[in-house]
Amino acid sequence: MSSIINTLKNYKYRHLDIRLIILVFGLTILGIQVISSATAGELQGKQTLGMILGCIAMAIATFIDYHFILKFSWIIYLLNLVFLLAVKYAGDVHMGAQRWIDIGPIQLQPSELTKIFLIIFFANYIEKRKEKLNTILVLGGAVVLFLIPAYLVLKQPDLSTTIILGTIFCSIAYVGGVSYKIIGAVFGAGVTVAIVLVYLILQPNQQILQPYQYNRIVGFYDEDNEVAARINYQQENAVMAIGSGGLWGKGLNNNTLTSVKNGNYISEPQTDFIFCIVGEELGFVGAAGVIIALALIVFECFYIGIHAPDLSGRIICVGFGSWIAFQSFVNIAVVTHMIPNTGLTLPFVSYGLSSLISLFGGAGVILNISLQHKKNVLGGF
Repeated sequence: MSSIINTLKNYKYRHLDIRLIILVFGLTILGIQVISSATAGELQGKQTLGMILGCIAMAIATFIDYHFILKFSWIIYLLNLVFLLAVKYAGDVHMGAQRWIDIGPIQLQPSELTKIFLIIFFANYIEKRKEKLNTILVLGGAVVLFLIPAYLVLKQPDLSTTIILGTIFCSIAYVGGVSYKIIGAVFGAGVTVAIVLVYLILQPNQQILQPYQYNRIVGFYDEDNEVAARINYQQENAVMAIGSGGLWGKGLNNNTLTSVKNGNYISEPQTDFIFCIVGEELGFVGAAGVIIALALIVFECFYIGIHAPDLSGRIICVGFGSWIAFQSFVNIAVVTHMIPNTGLTLPFVSYGLSSLISLFGGAGVILNISLQHKKNVLGGF
């Protein structure tokens, strides 16, 4: 008990990142309002519950020393595998994907928790082996340990989340100190593999992608494919919705007959396509505000990472910031019809209890790192 009290006393509370707290809560509350508008109030209560549970997770993570959490990194890793295997053998199927498990009244999506679990695990893994990171044994071990949960997520199937996990892993490896020679070699090999995969995917009767994944990609440029064109049509409606919002939007919960949302032209707008509801009902100002808020959250994560007391703290901050940055970019790029439909949610804004809880928990760990602020700015970061 005395050690806990001493830990709490040693925190530098003047460095608690209030800006991050305001941004997280501001975006979440805005998201609840937009979700309510998109679903006629049906999911407002559930998302509010998600925020409450997220607040609890954030509060706990904020005041528990992240070094203490890192001591359980292997338990966290194995628990993550248990959740993912539970999905595989006892998960619920929704729209052709098996990604959820029921825990009482709550439907849990373990792939969302995987993001923060892997960040914590690899922060400790790399910290303990930073002097030997560029050896085959250590780096190869990291790749294998990443591929196991990534494969389980991919087989749900959830290609988009697998890509996000890969991005998080690459950012963590970079900050952890992987050699530039290795990075260059992997990048070169990755480009080659990508070119070969694209060629194989475009062949008749390809077996690499699931039919729905193939149609999402093809639908982006081939309007002659009727199934793919219907998927593409949803993105076109999303762009129409954003454009119709003008500068200030049509207002939340509006009854405008010309509303794309009110015409039910967007399927499940509360999740992947929530940004088009923001654009239509809050206009350019609201959409720009969401983008700026997300960018500021990423900036705060990186800023805290610069002043983290050790490498594991920097890895957590960069991993979390990279997660928010890349997932936000992909979601908005899909909704604005810049890239094929991937099925990713918008952090803090889209509906989803598992996503919200994992995001709030991750933000809590970042806040704890801010409480251990170091004045010296570490070079090379």
